[in-house]
Amino acid sequence: MPVKITSLTDLAALPFDEIIDVRSPAEFAEDHVPGAISLPVLSNEERAKVGTIYVQEDRFLARKIGAALVARNAAAHLQGPLADRSGGWRPLVYCWRGGQRSGSFTSILQQVGWRADVLEGGYKSYRRLVVRALYDDPLPHEVILIDGGTGTAKTRLLSHIAEQGGQVLDLEAMAEHRGSLFGPMGKTQPSQKSFESHLAMTLAGLDPSKPVYVEAESSKIGRLILPPSLWKPMTEARSIALVAPVSARAAHLLNAYPDMIEDHEKLDAVLGMLVRYHGHEQVDAWRALAKAGAFASLAQQLIETHYDPRYARISRQEPSETIALESLSEAELTKTAARIIASHGR
Repeated sequence: MPVKITSLTDLAALPFDEIIDVRSPAEFAEDHVPGAISLPVLSNEERAKVGTIYVQEDRFLARKIGAALVARNAAAHLQGPLADRSGGWRPLVYCWRGGQRSGSFTSILQQVGWRADVLEGGYKSYRRLVVRALYDDPLPHEVILIDGGTGTAKTRLLSHIAEQGGQVLDLEAMAEHRGSLFGPMGKTQPSQKSFESHLAMTLAGLDPSKPVYVEAESSKIGRLILPPSLWKPMTEARSIALVAPVSARAAHLLNAYPDMIEDHEKLDAVLGMLVRYHGHEQVDAWRALAKAGAFASLAQQLIETHYDPRYARISRQEPSETIALESLSEAELTKTAARIIASHGR
């Protein structure tokens, strides 16, 4: 019998050793059930070919060609990635909507002797639960924002809160973006759907009776949009604002952005984006600092001239609490995390 899930928390409780996504690599890359492995029964090109035949020529011919391709690819998986699976292995298989692709592959696995099952409704049923959690249902958790100007080590503080038992959402890590012009962590961010999967599954694993600490963000992190079920409570949440000496903030930025220091072309390109805000003369002066290796001075000037004025102009509610940090050392952040948890709870 197909396995039905009615909530995201059901996934963690399922009695399966592995979840297999048999959709095409492109479908898997856009989004998939977290933890699933990709064993496509049709490649991107094969799926497009079969789909075209199905729509434009003959449905029976498409199914026959598709079945042959699925059998061939399934054989390759059995002899390759699945060759070491024991007789007691139990997989859960899904495709787009729990139809022919997952049904065919599951049947083959069952013929081998494995206790394989299909996810009812496939990826679409899982995606509906993600949408419900992030777009339809109210967030059951209390959100507490960690706010403060650029370089006040908000992300590092979140990790200290997590280490001391607090519930944390690291949105920038999920979005693979540090939330500014200097923000991209890699060559590209995840898709919106993949970001939402990570976010929804993380929220599903948190205790609704305890607060969740989140770094204050805009409604977009890079090109990714925060879903309304989270964004709305963030706009209404209590906030803790961090303040720290500019010199400490500049030093923190040098540690947080090593890629900018190491890649001069990348740094120069980002500085070029600031021309529209500050003009060529100012940006040329910053470029000169970068060329001379005066990165501490550059970071401090960017804080004072660009980031702090922009932060002051953003319309925000008054913080519920302001914490003045003497430094941004690990010891100071550890102490601050303990203070926050003691005041607001784990």
